[in-house]
Amino acid sequence: MQPSRRPHVGFHRQECLCHHVPCPALPSPPCLVSLAIVPYSGEMRSPSAETPPTTHPESPEAAALAARREIEANEPRNLIVLALQQILIRVGWIFKTESIVMPAFIDAIGGTATMRGCLPMLNRLGHSVPPVLFARRLKLLPKKRRALTSCTFAMAGPFLLLSVLWFLTGGEGGGWLPWVFLVLYGIFFALVGMNQLAANTLQGKLIRATSRGRLLTMSTALGAPAAILAAWLLMGRWLALPDGGFGYLFAFTGGMFAVASLCSLALVEPEDDYWEPPIRLRTHFTSAWQVLRDDANFRRLTIVAALFGTVLMLFPHYQALGRERLGLDLDHMLRWVIVQNAGTGLFSLLAGPVADRQGNRLVLRTAILACAAVPLLAVGITMLDVDVARGLYWLVFVPIGLTPVAIKTITNYTLEICEPQDHPRYVSTLGFCLALPIVLFSPLVGALISLTSFELVFCAGAGLIALGGLMSFGLSEPRHHVAGSLDPAGVTVED
Repeated sequence: MQPSRRPHVGFHRQECLCHHVPCPALPSPPCLVSLAIVPYSGEMRSPSAETPPTTHPESPEAAALAARREIEANEPRNLIVLALQQILIRVGWIFKTESIVMPAFIDAIGGTATMRGCLPMLNRLGHSVPPVLFARRLKLLPKKRRALTSCTFAMAGPFLLLSVLWFLTGGEGGGWLPWVFLVLYGIFFALVGMNQLAANTLQGKLIRATSRGRLLTMSTALGAPAAILAAWLLMGRWLALPDGGFGYLFAFTGGMFAVASLCSLALVEPEDDYWEPPIRLRTHFTSAWQVLRDDANFRRLTIVAALFGTVLMLFPHYQALGRERLGLDLDHMLRWVIVQNAGTGLFSLLAGPVADRQGNRLVLRTAILACAAVPLLAVGITMLDVDVARGLYWLVFVPIGLTPVAIKTITNYTLEICEPQDHPRYVSTLGFCLALPIVLFSPLVGALISLTSFELVFCAGAGLIALGGLMSFGLSEPRHHVAGSLDPAGVTVED
């Protein structure tokens, strides 16, 4: 199959000397006036030693080569900085784990099963619409690290405010507190969506395709033990408090996000120089549709991701299943949090090297099929003798730790199948397609569990996830012709 590249979407700007204003880069031959300018004083004269040499504008090719060399020289430093930031975020995140802490919190403040079902919806809504609207602006930013710093710092705000509210009310805010929490939760994930878009775009820009698995391994293999240690030292003590200790949990989370935001200031990033004409609001979504229409392989990937999103719809209900079927309480939460993060660290140790050597397609395939077994495992354990099941239910949260590894691998695969300037558009479109079924159906999952049973909903969810895993076998392998190339686009090789 002949190598093919996607056309450049934006324009590089350079100084056009005939107009003295930035203009789009033009194909060869360039404007003759820009090649040489000889001062005219009423008579013809040729350049001499007394005439200072003319400075020629740098071509887009030369600028791209210089930027690539700068990226190559600073890749080890940027790899460490990005890993450190993700480690700090992970340490803060364990105190607000989506599958355990947040559902327990909304139950503690009087939320209903339908409200609990809204958590995945708000999560994915924040990962979808805000990134689509933010993608063009991010692309045109000369330095993407500024967006990463701002979004990470802003993520601290909702949790610091929740901490203050908890200390002021003690969780006795009446009927208004669950609704305030849902609003802040939605705002937080809008910021998370933009943060992850900026982080993934920076990763695609600064880290070569064959080193991204190493970044995944570093950030999770080191971040998971650090998060587990922090939870072991602090979370158990806070959960044992009469009010559940949520004020301290959320204050720690907000503080870690604020500290993590400072890391991106240490990134060494060459400036981008893209330009696009202004567009209307609906064009953001039109652009996403064009990507889906024109790229058949990416279209299949978004269907795989949408089916895999069933995992996230079931997230809040695992701890509820354990509490309602087995009588487990908050005393077990610490163990669940620890084993889930241990699972994430363990799976990343395996997934990262395999992704770098064999490609992300193999890893995402395996991870999705493995995730399909989790709901069946949960249902199967609850069918055992109650005393036995209570002692084994923590095993459910080990494979749940595979979920963030799978999502990150799907994103890394996306970075490989498009040109660097298209990373924001592709990643934001992926997030939108992953989120759409969750936004539409996640609240219904909680309602269906109330109307039917955990067992029926969990088994149906396992079937949808498995279907996504089977569909991933039709994805192409985008590992490139030049090993270690910093250009994550390159050649797509069909099986």
